[in-house]
Amino acid sequence: MCGIVGIVDFSGRPIFKSLVQSMADSIYHRGPDDEGLLYLPKCDHCDTRPQVAFAARRLSVIDLSGGHQPIANENGSVWVVQNGEIYNYLSLRDELVALGHVFKTHSDTEVIVHLYEEYGSSFVEKLDGMFALALWDNLLLKLLLVRDRFGKKPLFYAEKGGRVWFGSELQALIIDPDISRDIDYDALDEYLSFLAIPAPLTIYKQIRKLPPGHIFVRDLHGTTIEPYWALDFEPKLVISEHDALDETRRLLLNAVKKRMISDVPLGAFLSGGVDSSAVVAIMAKHSEKPVNTFSIGFEEAMFNELPHARKVANLYGCNHHEFIVKPNAIEVLPLLVKNFGEPYADSSAVASYYLAKMTRQVVTVALNGDGGDELFAGYGHHLGATRAESWSRLPPIVQHGLLFGSERLFRRFHGLNRFSTYVSKLNSSRDALYRSWLTIYSDNLKNELYTSQISLSGRDRIAEIFAQSSDLSGLDASLAGDIAWYLPTDLLPKVDITTMANSLEARSPFLDKDLAEFAARLPVSLKRKGSTSKYLLKKALHGIVPEENMHRRKQGFTIPIGYWFRAELHDYLGDHLLDGRLASRGIFHQDVVQRLFDDHQRCKADYSNQLWILLMLELWFRTFIDINNTQVFDMTSPDYITIIS
Repeated sequence: MCGIVGIVDFSGRPIFKSLVQSMADSIYHRGPDDEGLLYLPKCDHCDTRPQVAFAARRLSVIDLSGGHQPIANENGSVWVVQNGEIYNYLSLRDELVALGHVFKTHSDTEVIVHLYEEYGSSFVEKLDGMFALALWDNLLLKLLLVRDRFGKKPLFYAEKGGRVWFGSELQALIIDPDISRDIDYDALDEYLSFLAIPAPLTIYKQIRKLPPGHIFVRDLHGTTIEPYWALDFEPKLVISEHDALDETRRLLLNAVKKRMISDVPLGAFLSGGVDSSAVVAIMAKHSEKPVNTFSIGFEEAMFNELPHARKVANLYGCNHHEFIVKPNAIEVLPLLVKNFGEPYADSSAVASYYLAKMTRQVVTVALNGDGGDELFAGYGHHLGATRAESWSRLPPIVQHGLLFGSERLFRRFHGLNRFSTYVSKLNSSRDALYRSWLTIYSDNLKNELYTSQISLSGRDRIAEIFAQSSDLSGLDASLAGDIAWYLPTDLLPKVDITTMANSLEARSPFLDKDLAEFAARLPVSLKRKGSTSKYLLKKALHGIVPEENMHRRKQGFTIPIGYWFRAELHDYLGDHLLDGRLASRGIFHQDVVQRLFDDHQRCKADYSNQLWILLMLELWFRTFIDINNTQVFDMTSPDYITIIS
């Protein structure tokens, strides 16, 4: 696991080693064990030869004594830096040795170099793992940037005037003052709606995220960005339930076992839910020592999952560790804001950070249960998608009759507003239905909040995603939306940033290529049956995960910010949203912000998520836009090495 940065210049401008070194230093936490720098300056007699500077910070997990990056082939014509792990590197190494390639280390990164020599740009299709990498071909004068299939590892890039920058975190790129900090208001709008900013957008106009499963190529002819993989939900497998259960167990077992390969201590995050419990159970069965497990909880009982996690840990004789998150946990917010590098408002990142911090005190690698819900249909909106599709198949006269009878029932027992909301969702398009489940700030509320200076493109990226899955069932379309939107936009960045801030590597067995491709093509009747979520997975885990844990109500990894904002964090919130600095930025109407704050304090409405979004945005402004608080590379310094802080 590493952090990578670099600059490649095709225009003839100099690249200063000290600038790239400063970029690498900014992500020291991603790799405190080792560092390396590749510098290929411009040839005095070759006007067209680009300059190249790669740097890497390394967290040693595989081949502790070797594996120094950047790493090259035998003649130094191909160079690679990589963030992540290649799980099938041993079999790939054997294949390449048989083809005559010579290795000088036992690291997984060196496999990439020789794969590229053998297969060119298509080498990425052979990789099984989580990775973000940069490769320089010094013969073809070509830069490749590649991101793994699901987007587990981040990769940011910028292009300007023949120069390409890249890095594992945004903060590494904006050290260079040549990169503009102008705000992308489309990205800001997405952030308000969905807590986070989807690829390829970032909060900065000039910097983009490489989308998951894509390869970026820059050579003397220009730039291309193309997908190399997408999860296929069709054609459906013709398979019995019995065989599907056996294959699910086999693939999950393999996914966990390959992620247990490590030269350093490893453990697991344990929430007590289906997915993390399954991972721990498999680890315990195949580990010679008790598995180290780590759980986090809250004093507020309705948010606390510790008893459920403890039950699984005791069942499998784990070496179990627990931590209680309290309101003073927000002291970590400045660090999170800095490492995310752009506004990010999934409040569970606070709990994730403390979980990672506790875990890193004992192990260097932790497995988790992320991806199980997105593959096997574990969320409430998956049930909603199924019900909406069933509703759409009913003849209009039947719909009318059901609406008439149900309206009277809802009016009597639940209120007409709830009924109207429910019916409007049933009659919505798939993308609108999906958006309604994820949206925090509605369009109407955003329109109230914005000042007139906000100009948006109006592009609807969720509609674009669902347009590509129009031939799928409602459930599969919703799952495809999770893979393309929710995972890489919210969940995976949270896991990466909070773990790497603590120099901890996180691995996700459910997001295994083979398991995911199998699950996607399963008949929908095996993913969800009636109101039973994750039907096939739960049946496959019968006798492995305690029944109580298997069928309890899903809590999620949320923190009680609604309560905290009315108590311990009341003044902290007011100091950041109501002191005039937020209003002075000219983006939001202060009276609307005040109204949200007041209504939440009076319990007139729960605006905890909306207020958290504004709080994290203001903290980001103070960290990165209010320039006095931000690191900037001083281009006026004679040695180009001074940092203004």
